[in-house]
Amino acid sequence: MVESITKDIRELKKYALDNKVPIMLDESMDFMIDFITRNNLNKVLEIGSGIGYSSIMMALANPNLKIVTIEKDEARYLEAIKNIKKFDLENRITLIYKDALETKIEDKFDLLFIDAAKAKNKDFFNRFEKNITEGKYIITDNISFHGYVDKDDNEIESKDLRNLVIKIKDYINFLEEHDQYTTRFYKIGDGLSISQKK
Repeated sequence: MVESITKDIRELKKYALDNKVPIMLDESMDFMIDFITRNNLNKVLEIGSGIGYSSIMMALANPNLKIVTIEKDEARYLEAIKNIKKFDLENRITLIYKDALETKIEDKFDLLFIDAAKAKNKDFFNRFEKNITEGKYIITDNISFHGYVDKDDNEIESKDLRNLVIKIKDYINFLEEHDQYTTRFYKIGDGLSISQKK
């Protein structure tokens, strides 16, 4: 059974690599799974399902975990459905095919995981932070964005990339100054932030 799951995870990662679908780096995934386990988090709202990789990994690590995950790309959504069925996790992972910023969610969650369009991090945060239970968490991936966030803006030649990095830096400032959350930043993988609701 364990060997079968390990093989399926390897295939999932290979598919992501072959099809240029970004998934969490191993170091970041391990860190987040450990965080979820240590803090006994049982309900997760994920923005950006991709092909279902991070949802599947979180669910496999915690048998009590239930996840709602939102994806607006049809091809990735359909692949995620297939993958979640393959791991027999349909009862614990709910997929929503929609633009997250047009999605209404009423439930409360222990964790909001933001891993979608990086330029919209602040919009995702503002839309869904009301869904976070007091004392619980928001995790954002790719805070370092391949090291570009540590560079001066004028070092980045591409205008589109420069504008994206400026938005990520603005989001970091937003997190640092938010009076309802305490945020810590971790140089793990491609950079993670963990914001705890006061």
